[in-house]
Amino acid sequence: MIEVKGLNKIFLTEKKKEVYALRDINLSIEAQEFVCLLGPSGSGKSTLLRLMEGITEPTTGEVKVMGQTIRGPILDAGMVFQEYSLMPWKNIIDNVAFGLELRKVPKRDRYKVASEILDKFGLGEFTKSFPHELSGGMKQRAAIARSIATSPKILYMDEPFGALDAYTRFQMQKDLIEFWLQEKRTIVFVTHSVEEAIFLGTRVILMSPRPGEIVGDYHIELAYPRNRWSQEFGEYFQKIMGQLDEVSERSR
Repeated sequence: MIEVKGLNKIFLTEKKKEVYALRDINLSIEAQEFVCLLGPSGSGKSTLLRLMEGITEPTTGEVKVMGQTIRGPILDAGMVFQEYSLMPWKNIIDNVAFGLELRKVPKRDRYKVASEILDKFGLGEFTKSFPHELSGGMKQRAAIARSIATSPKILYMDEPFGALDAYTRFQMQKDLIEFWLQEKRTIVFVTHSVEEAIFLGTRVILMSPRPGEIVGDYHIELAYPRNRWSQEFGEYFQKIMGQLDEVSERSR
């Protein structure tokens, strides 16, 4: 589904100094995988996600999605950010239906799709509400609903639960897993939480501090729903956290 080859990304500062964000990234992601990109701040996780989505161009190397080298944003992909990114002047159903509107889907049909998705995400009673009238968790549900309304094959998620309180974050994690198990989309999910990565992902890709390099690739062989307090979960946590500590110490 996604293939990254020899990817490097260099940014230029205002003083024209080169800053390596990513170095020699090689990664293959299969269809229907749930891949978590894990690493400390500054490891290039979000940059890699944007390169996969086509928002940012690589300095060298290439990204292929479904066999095609990408040159810009992908129509078959949805994107969810930490900041909700809902349009404040539109009500929730219009936010969710917006992508379908851009695709010239007739109004009745796009409202039908948006309404069904909002029901699935527990927002059926809030279709006419505006973003400022919703809690953080409800806004993020709406943002995810909007991202999947166009039936994308890939869902890119950039720390979507980072701003939520602990209880809401746990509930959103469960809701996302339920959605993925039903729909089997390919998901690439950025997080800095080891626990969240293990709870959600079929794979955890561990990245080093800048310049970001892949230093670990873990296949999480735990059945869903996962138990955070099980011995097996704890073993994955200790292994990944141990390597994260090691690469962080090395970078310092």
